[in-house]
Amino acid sequence: MENLIEVSNLRKQFGRLVAVDGVSLTIRRGDVLGFLGPNGAGKSTTMKMITGFLTPTSGTIKVCGTNLATAPLAAKARIGYLPEGAPAYSDMTPASFLDFIADIRGLNRATKVARIREVVARIHLEGVLTQSIDTLSKGFKRRVGLAQAILHDPDILIMDEPTDGLDPNQKHEVRTLIREMAPTKGIIISTHNLEEVDAVCTKAVIIANGRLLFTGSPSELEARSRYHNAVTLGVDPAQAEEIAADLRALPQIAAVDVVSRATGSTFLTAIPKDQKPLFALVQQFIIDQKWSVREMFVENGRLDEVFRSITTNVIRHSVEENLS
Repeated sequence: MENLIEVSNLRKQFGRLVAVDGVSLTIRRGDVLGFLGPNGAGKSTTMKMITGFLTPTSGTIKVCGTNLATAPLAAKARIGYLPEGAPAYSDMTPASFLDFIADIRGLNRATKVARIREVVARIHLEGVLTQSIDTLSKGFKRRVGLAQAILHDPDILIMDEPTDGLDPNQKHEVRTLIREMAPTKGIIISTHNLEEVDAVCTKAVIIANGRLLFTGSPSELEARSRYHNAVTLGVDPAQAEEIAADLRALPQIAAVDVVSRATGSTFLTAIPKDQKPLFALVQQFIIDQKWSVREMFVENGRLDEVFRSITTNVIRHSVEENLS
């Protein structure tokens, strides 16, 4: 597949602060990359450099084969960008703002009219087109920001928290739109929402302290979880401790988590040693012991647990280095 973004050894330094330290990325057409990291990790700084809003201290960025440093206008023309907060001119209406953006992007009149009509329909802005942007809800402001990012039908779409402030229905609509656009574009999504990665991303990257810590698919990230191939059982609360004790006695099981929920149900999660599959073993053990089990399923892994384990160690080591 065609490489749309090629980032090599990117570094950004603000005085003594190294915000981004040697990041390299490749985004191909059809990729949806989830860009993950704790606050202050360097995500927004990296995205601002890729979009040309910040100049790197060192490193190279190529956009559709064009060097961003030597031909910035040609490179930026291929990018749609939804920054954090989706800034817009608050006294404009969505209609006038999109008309303004279309002119900046150099769309001729016929193309402009057609693209605005298409984007307004896809983002569902019809009901607020003549309302001033400063009176819109946070969710509709976010939609206006997304509309301007895709107005010129760019090859590359870079979005910082694209579903921030949206209700569940609106999030579903945006995720559907991302999946529809993905085959013809390269998309980067910076997010704190791990559910977003699972829902729409084909790749995931984790960054902390400006350094790239993980690059791979969401399934590869899940496979690093201690819960990968774990088996979770819904059981009678009165039998939960007895069943958990029996499971812990099995040599193939490293640990058993017991979680009691407000609904009165209790769930046991049997965590395998060496992430080896447990389902058949646990299923047979249930039959042999004649336990009453309400539900049973295999876990792929827990992204939040992997995220914490990858980033926490790096942050702790950085703090220790700064204190020494």
